Amino acid sequence: MSTDDPTTAVGDTEDPTAVERALRAGLDDFELSDEDRALLDAEGLLDEDGQPMAPAPVVAVVGRPNVGKSTFVNRILGRREAVVEDVPGVTRDRVAYDAEWTGHRFTLVDTGGWAVDATGIHLRVAEQAEIAVELADAVMFVVDATVGATDDDEAVVRLLRRSGKPVVLVANKVDDQRTEADAAALWNLGLGQPWAVSALHGRGSGDVLDALLEVLPDVSQVTAYQRGGPRRVALLGRPNVGKSSMLNKLTGTDRVVVDDVAGTTRDPVDEVVELAGRTWRFVDTAGIRRRVHQTRGADFYASLRTQTALEKAEVAVVLVDASDRIAEQDVRVIQQVIDAGRALVIAYNKWDLTDEERRHFLEREIERDLVQVPWAPRVNVSARTGRHLERLVPAIDRALESWETRISTGRLNAFLGEIVAAHPHPVRGGKQPRILFATQAGTRPPRFVLFASGFIEAGYRRFVERRLREEFGFEGTPIEISVRVREKRRDRR
Repeated sequence: MSTDDPTTAVGDTEDPTAVERALRAGLDDFELSDEDRALLDAEGLLDEDGQPMAPAPVVAVVGRPNVGKSTFVNRILGRREAVVEDVPGVTRDRVAYDAEWTGHRFTLVDTGGWAVDATGIHLRVAEQAEIAVELADAVMFVVDATVGATDDDEAVVRLLRRSGKPVVLVANKVDDQRTEADAAALWNLGLGQPWAVSALHGRGSGDVLDALLEVLPDVSQVTAYQRGGPRRVALLGRPNVGKSSMLNKLTGTDRVVVDDVAGTTRDPVDEVVELAGRTWRFVDTAGIRRRVHQTRGADFYASLRTQTALEKAEVAVVLVDASDRIAEQDVRVIQQVIDAGRALVIAYNKWDLTDEERRHFLEREIERDLVQVPWAPRVNVSARTGRHLERLVPAIDRALESWETRISTGRLNAFLGEIVAAHPHPVRGGKQPRILFATQAGTRPPRFVLFASGFIEAGYRRFVERRLREEFGFEGTPIEISVRVREKRRDRR
C-alpha cells in the first residue's frame, strides 16, 4: 500500500479478492509468527459455514496473593505469558488467554489475589476476581499447599460456594512426594479432591487439566445468550436518571422500586420485556456513582454487580438526564461501556422536562463532552410518560447489527488501499510506516488487526477508524484497532 511496493497497483482494481491475494503474497517478505499466520488463516475464528464459532468455555484461576496463580497459568499455556514475581499482587486485572488441552480449547482468565480485608487498589483486585468468577463456566482455585488453608482461603471458598460454579481445587507447590501430605490436608476445605501440582516444575499439571475437562462444558454457558435467546440489554447511568422508571414503563408494572432518593436500586434486576413484537431481557442496574475507589460497603458491591451485568449484556442503553447538565459521571459510564466492548445506545431521558433553551444548551454539551461517541445512536425519551420508548428498538437493532458486522478481508484491504494511497502515514524519522495487510480478527465488537512496516501513530489509527465508520457504518459499536509491526526477512543466503 505504498508507492515503492509492487502491490500498490492492485489498489486500483475492482476485484477485492485480487487485492487480498496480492497483499497476502507480499507478507511473505516479512517475519511472521505462528500466531500471525493463524490469524491470517482465520484458524479458530470461523466455523464451516463461515460464521463466528461458539464461544469457548471460560476458566477463572483464583486464589489469595502469591500462591502461584500466574506460574500455574504459564504452565497450562506452555509459555511465559503471565507476569510472575516473588512479590505478592503483581497481577491486578483480569487477563484472558486462549488455552488448549488434548484438543479442547478454552479461555483461561488469570486474576489478582483475593483477600478478605482488601483495601485501596487491593479492593479493586478483589473486585476483578469476583467478576471473573461470575463470568466463568468453571473455577480453578489455587492454594499454597505448603502453607495450608488460611482465613482468606476460607473466604474464597464461601465465595465459590455462593457462585454455584464447578470448582477444581489446585494444591500448588507440591514439588515432591514429601509434601503430598500437605495437599491431602486440603480435603478439609470441602471442595472435593485437592489436585497436587507443582506449577514451577509441571508436576501433576496434566492430571488437574483432565479433571478440569470433566466439569467444563464444550461451549460457554455463561455467554450462551450470544447464540439465540432474548437479546440482553443493560440499563446504565448515574443515580436517579430514571433507569428503574424506564424498566417499569417497559414492563407495564411497578417491577422496581422508584424513589427520588438516588441509589434506590442496588442489585441488578432482570426482566423479560415484550417490545415491538419481540422478547428482550432488560437489566436495571445500580446507578454508577463517583470513581469506584471512593465507594464502600453496599455501594461497592452494587458497583461490582453493575459491572458484571454490563459484561453479561450485549448492548447497553445509557440514560442521561436531559433536564440537567451532562456530568463527568455520564461520560465515565459511557466510557465504561466502550471499555467493556458492548454495543451502545444513548437515551436522553426526562425529555418532557426540557424546554427550548435547555435543548439548545444540551446540544452544545453533547458536542463538547461526548465528542468521542458521535457514532452512538441517540434517542430522546421520557420514562415517566413513555414518550418515544418505541424508538429504542430500532436504535438497539442498529447497534447490535454493527456490533456483529464482519467485513470480508478482500473488501477491507481494497478500501484501506484507497485511503492509504490518498492519505499516507506521515514520515517520521526519515521513514514512512505503511500498512501491509489488514484482517478482521473478530466481532462483538469488531476487532481489526493491521500488519504494518512501522509504528502507526494514534492519530492515524483514529483516522483509519473514522474512515471505516464512514464506509461501513458501525453505528452504535466501539471498534478495536491493533497494529502488529513486522520487519522484513533478512536475506539468509
